[in-house]
Amino acid sequence: MIDIDNSNYELVESDEVFTFKNENTTLGFIRFNDKGEVEYIFVNPIFRKQGLAKKLINLVKEKTGRNIILQEPISPLGHKLLNSINKWK
Repeated sequence: MIDIDNSNYELVESDEVFTFKNENTTLGFIRFNDKGEVEYIFVNPIFRKQGLAKKLINLVKEKTGRNIILQEPISPLGHKLLNSINKWK
């Protein structure tokens, strides 16, 4: 279990997908490939602004050992995330 904002959530990994979930819902997930390319990332709107996307991206970086690349097309929210990633560096 992972502690996010003092609550416990489970991290599930399967077939190049990391998912944060609790008993009731999926908080967020990221689908990626072994090149470090993120095919899709989603965080449930209720759980946004809690660092979940950053945690998911860091899990992919650890797993693949590569810098993250967001695949095209990138949504407006994806562009905001990309700007945030650049600030983390």
